[in-house]
Amino acid sequence: MRWRWLAFGLGAYAAALVALVPATLIDAQLERASHGRLRLAEAHGSLWSGAGWIEIRDAEGKAGVAQRLAWRVLPVSLLRARLVAAVELDQAAKPFPVTISLSRVEVADAGIRVPAAVLGLGLPRLAPLRLSGEVLISIPRLSVERGRVDGEATLRWRAAGSALTPVSPLGDYKVQIKAVGSAVHAALSTLQGPVQLEGKGTWTSGAAPNFLVAARVPASYQEQLAPLFRLITVERGAGNFELSSNRTAFGS
Repeated sequence: MRWRWLAFGLGAYAAALVALVPATLIDAQLERASHGRLRLAEAHGSLWSGAGWIEIRDAEGKAGVAQRLAWRVLPVSLLRARLVAAVELDQAAKPFPVTISLSRVEVADAGIRVPAAVLGLGLPRLAPLRLSGEVLISIPRLSVERGRVDGEATLRWRAAGSALTPVSPLGDYKVQIKAVGSAVHAALSTLQGPVQLEGKGTWTSGAAPNFLVAARVPASYQEQLAPLFRLITVERGAGNFELSSNRTAFGS
């Protein structure tokens, strides 16, 4: 009985601390951890319950995309020495849990929709294409712990296009992501559409991304699309293009 009261007292104390910490602290922590690439703008409320705009920014911290975000901590989680928050995003199918403990952050059953412009923020070499369409991100499970990432996610790019060409859509594409330890592996495939994309990539902690993507453009579209692909890829033959992490300049 004494231990039960002790656990209750610690839980109540933790709840009081959570209720008093301002939501702006989240923005400060995100900015520090992401070197300015992630921000929580216009944050209000507390760690217990709050809202704001989650922003994904480019390497210079300027251009980016933003979505409305709200969270609410589940009180019972504090009794288990961890913090579980139900997170809601604009256009998300349902709230999803984010679990934070002393050494780990976990995300589960998350479904997120973002504009395709976010791809140019993650891979700056794609930014000149001014990509369009919608990216659906599904995260069954993902955990981050002291430089280690474990889990999986799927990205589906629907109605893919570019503001630099009237050909739309180019197709629908899928990226399957699997993270194990310090490495993240990705595989790109085509779901449907005239332009066929296939590729693989690996990101390792402390190293530059290593990837190779091949694009095949049908003969009927080559006159319209070849100039677009030449901006960031190497042409390997009629209608065949290659984007590799080994190349450091656009089209060179």
